[in-house]
Amino acid sequence: MSLFIKKPLEQLLSQADEGEKGLKRTLGAGNLVALGIGAIIGAGLFVRTAAAAGQAAGPAVTLSFIVAAVGCAFAGLCYAEFASMIPVAGSAYAYSYVTMGELTAWIIGWALIMEYALGAATVSIAWSEYLNKLLGGGIPYEWCHSPFESYTDSAGVLHQGLVNFPALIILVALTMLLIKGTQESAVFNAIIVFVKVAIVLLFIAIGWQFINPANHTPYLIPEGTPPVVDQAGKVIADYSGVFKHGWGGVLGGAAIVFFAFIGFDAVSTAAQEAKNPKRDMPIGILGSLLVCTILYILFGHVLTGVANWQDFVDPEKGREASVAYAISTYMAGYGWLATAVTVAILAGFSSVILVMLMGQSRVFYTMSKDGLIPPIFSDLHPKFKTPYKANWILFVFVGLFSGFVPGHVAGDLTSFGTLFAFVLVSIGVWILRFKSPNAERPFRSPLSNPYFPLVPILGALICLGMIVALDRQTLTVAFGWMIVGLVVYFGYSKHHSKLRQKK
Repeated sequence: MSLFIKKPLEQLLSQADEGEKGLKRTLGAGNLVALGIGAIIGAGLFVRTAAAAGQAAGPAVTLSFIVAAVGCAFAGLCYAEFASMIPVAGSAYAYSYVTMGELTAWIIGWALIMEYALGAATVSIAWSEYLNKLLGGGIPYEWCHSPFESYTDSAGVLHQGLVNFPALIILVALTMLLIKGTQESAVFNAIIVFVKVAIVLLFIAIGWQFINPANHTPYLIPEGTPPVVDQAGKVIADYSGVFKHGWGGVLGGAAIVFFAFIGFDAVSTAAQEAKNPKRDMPIGILGSLLVCTILYILFGHVLTGVANWQDFVDPEKGREASVAYAISTYMAGYGWLATAVTVAILAGFSSVILVMLMGQSRVFYTMSKDGLIPPIFSDLHPKFKTPYKANWILFVFVGLFSGFVPGHVAGDLTSFGTLFAFVLVSIGVWILRFKSPNAERPFRSPLSNPYFPLVPILGALICLGMIVALDRQTLTVAFGWMIVGLVVYFGYSKHHSKLRQKK
């Protein structure tokens, strides 16, 4: 039997309404937009912006956001078409099962683990950094960093991480909230979204007057910029690569900040819990993407104008908790804003982790219903109707990364998983347009006729370009992860596939 056996579209649509046995439909369009913003505005804005500026793009990180947003816009249109057409949990995994077959669906489902699970790990690590900033550095380095992290301070003392304990605390708290229920999680998320968007707007408005034009000159990192080293001579940032300076650095920065845009596709994982998915899913996906793109560009411009981009490389300056550092160092008289921003960021990060954990558990739920992973992942709580066992298993997996892996490693792997999903979703829209031209499509991505689908082609090409711009270590680890996924598929999933058992 073919490795690319496809799930019939009619069968997938029948899963959209499972009555009392399925996930509860409790989310409206407003909830979905807030869900998207809740995931988008977080580590991408408050951490990855500074990381991209310091490692590749310099002040041109604003251009990196534009490149990433264009890729997201094309992919977002494809997601919106799929989500309105196939309103089930599972996101890109479910879509690829219909269009490209089981093996491709498995590969994308495995890649989504990198997106959502490692995304949650990355943000929990960032949450730990900002908590330590709020506490004035009161948490010892050893207890808020992974064993693979170390640095030598200005006094010549070497600090070696042991475990990121605060990251584990926030993960277990949000896991318990998710088990309680989707609607309760959505209300919590909506409150947090309002607070953090208000803080972002406040930083942009106040920070604008503190922009130093010299920090934006040169706008691109010049070729030949020397590497940055710490007190012991260890290289912290190197700018010799093609994607580390100039216009190449803009593309490299786009690959880094792409992590910031994963929220809108997380909306699609909640399609089976939307009240009116055919109308609300496109609004949730495209609405959250539009709002956040505008805020990102403005925020990046202000942040790199207030503080020099090189400050965001130095671990004793703005490498961690960069926004709070910029305010407290360069915005005299606004110390209160640094504290307010830190509190809002902590709350904001919490909502991002919440959405990532929710998204991953829903992907697990759908894969389990298909038999590709054990049935324990689709067991629903008898009272709350949430996949509570999947939530606890996910906590253990994410906790291992957040507690023992550096944030930048998990973040870059998240970007790979996201970009890979976007490529396959874009291709999937083209395939389904060609094979099922008469299927009902409440929302249609523009310029996507079956013979020259401009939007899907551009979405796939731009995202592929950003995958290439990721560093070699990330690509190597991602390739290894995909190999492990194939071993699991041929060792377990292929033999337990419910679709194959029916044939």
